[in-house]
Amino acid sequence: MAARLALNRIDRYIFAQLGLALVLVTAGLVALIWLTQSLRFIQIIVNRGLSPVVFLKLTLLLVPSFVATILPITCFIVVVFVYARLSGDRELTVMRAAGMSDLSLARPALMIAAGVMLLCYVLNISLVPQSLTAFRNYEFEIRNQIAAFLLEPGVFTPVADHVTVYVESRGQDDSLSGIIIEDARDPTSIATILARSGQLLLTSQGPMVELENGSREQVDPRTGELDVLTFDRNVLSLAEAGKTGDLDPTDSSEAPMAELLHPSDALNRAEQGKWLVEGYRRLAAPLTVLGYTMIGLLAVLGGVFRRHGGWLRPAGAVVTVTLLVAIGLAVDNFAARNLALVPLIWLAAALPGVTAAVLLFAPPKTRRQRAETFDARPPGASPPEPLFR
Repeated sequence: MAARLALNRIDRYIFAQLGLALVLVTAGLVALIWLTQSLRFIQIIVNRGLSPVVFLKLTLLLVPSFVATILPITCFIVVVFVYARLSGDRELTVMRAAGMSDLSLARPALMIAAGVMLLCYVLNISLVPQSLTAFRNYEFEIRNQIAAFLLEPGVFTPVADHVTVYVESRGQDDSLSGIIIEDARDPTSIATILARSGQLLLTSQGPMVELENGSREQVDPRTGELDVLTFDRNVLSLAEAGKTGDLDPTDSSEAPMAELLHPSDALNRAEQGKWLVEGYRRLAAPLTVLGYTMIGLLAVLGGVFRRHGGWLRPAGAVVTVTLLVAIGLAVDNFAARNLALVPLIWLAAALPGVTAAVLLFAPPKTRRQRAETFDARPPGASPPEPLFR
């Protein structure tokens, strides 16, 4: 068994090409998806003046979910591309002539796929939920504690919609002095608030400021006269309307596996079904790596050899994988509504790979006839000794 699993020189040659291509393609696609998804955070950076470090930390927390999503697709792309190039360069022809079977040729790809599948399990079960939870907490902190990032001495700072704050100085303990606040959240009662000193408070309800020795000035909309109210102490919320309150309950995409497979009784029946389906999806999704890889191998190793190459089988494999991705999404959606369809999640993930493996490694008589085209032995002669085992 150990001898069969050992990589020979040709295995290492194919394995190195697959591994390098997988890293490059995955990195390129992740960078592209990261760039497109990051555009929705640009407005926060520009309008709020946040540090680029905050932007990078916020967006990089999404990278594990991107990687887990695209790894099955990139593994398929790399297998088709590398083996198609080997076929186009006649390297597969030489390898077959040296006595290598389809299983021997597919071994490096299957080893790559097995490693990627294990990585997907680690991502789906552990890293992705943790990163999404950290992302949500950090986004909530930025959204509701924005004043802590923005408030600078000597600058009129819009800390929320229709709320502008000016402070003469700010201490390291968030103490403030020389405070002016323009509060226009109520268009019928726009107020200007002045205070000698204050303290910035960061609470679960959003940023607040405790003002001391100040006054509140606003124009009475009925009489048009200026009303002035002095105070010794007053607490004013700086949070945006509709964005206060505690952090929302955990979403199913962020929940650990134990909670997904045993949802809380506090959830309604529909939510419990959604959590169960999410748990089964995390366990079944990595199996698609082997399935898509087998479809790619069937496309490039199956069929008859063509001198000028062939594009129909790879194109058919691309269409097949695209349909399987769509079917997988549809099955997840239907299973969330009807738990009796949960076995279809496993079927959609495992059946394509099993079918492709049977078609490739248990070929019909026509496939044996194809193999004879690479054998120049006279009839009845014994087969040649393989050069690579």
